[in-house]
Amino acid sequence: MGIRPVADFETQNYQIMNDLNTRTEAQITDETAIGFIPCYAQPFLLFNESNLETMKRMPDNFIDLVVTSPPYDGLRTYNGYSFPFEDIAKELYRVTKEGGVVVWVVGDATVKGSESGTSFRQALYFKECGFNLHDTMIYQKISYMPNKKAKRYDGLFEFMFVFSKNIPNTFNEIIGERTNIEKSICKKDIMVRQKDGSFKKSERINKGTTKKMGNVWTYLNNSNSTKDKIAFEHPAIFPEQLANDHIISWSNEGDIVYDPFAGSGTTGKMAILNKRKCIMSEISSEYCEIIKKRLEPIINAPSLF
Repeated sequence: MGIRPVADFETQNYQIMNDLNTRTEAQITDETAIGFIPCYAQPFLLFNESNLETMKRMPDNFIDLVVTSPPYDGLRTYNGYSFPFEDIAKELYRVTKEGGVVVWVVGDATVKGSESGTSFRQALYFKECGFNLHDTMIYQKISYMPNKKAKRYDGLFEFMFVFSKNIPNTFNEIIGERTNIEKSICKKDIMVRQKDGSFKKSERINKGTTKKMGNVWTYLNNSNSTKDKIAFEHPAIFPEQLANDHIISWSNEGDIVYDPFAGSGTTGKMAILNKRKCIMSEISSEYCEIIKKRLEPIINAPSLF
């Protein structure tokens, strides 16, 4: 069973028909659409085109959550494609629902000993578009390639900027287990300085064996980020668990998750597994083929839930 052809879309009565109610019949059957897959009663759409082309067919206030990692600063080759960042940021603001969230995972190149600062400029431009900079989170990498020649510490993280259109509609807090070090600390009295300069015993850190995750998330990366070998045909993938945790945090079952830079399909995979609707744009036909091969086993798996 392969991916269903787009023509089947017209004959199926799926929720996506209502969600994309601004599409004309001609737009729905547009040849740029790679495929439509009904998965566990949740729609999944992949478009081999510019994300601006996909978004212009979306109504205002349409997307619940965006989780993406764009190509940045030449660190990620993207089959020769470039992208108009400012136009994309404006469109993301238009199509994101009130209370919706955009998670933008980026890093900076270091050129002649100086970091580009592109990530910060992008974050500030999202604010100019109207988004709140809800949180500046850190994706800390467990495995990395050390640079022995550089007179600097090795880069161990990327930014995960969380932008919201007003106050987020959804926040499903992830609770994790404390580490052994944290558990040992919890047995001691921790004193915290108050505004008036005095110290007070901290109640929060001494309670229980679980904790909020905080805004620094640590993941296995590179070859440990997924078991899908096909995914590594893409030059730069982010960990499945990273996408999973953001999808759980900022959306609910049945919500629409969009990835404007679909890459190897990581966001799409985790959206499907978490029973969200998913739309992806990917300008590279080569990467679209990777996505299709990677997601077919999930889409075709019987009785997963």
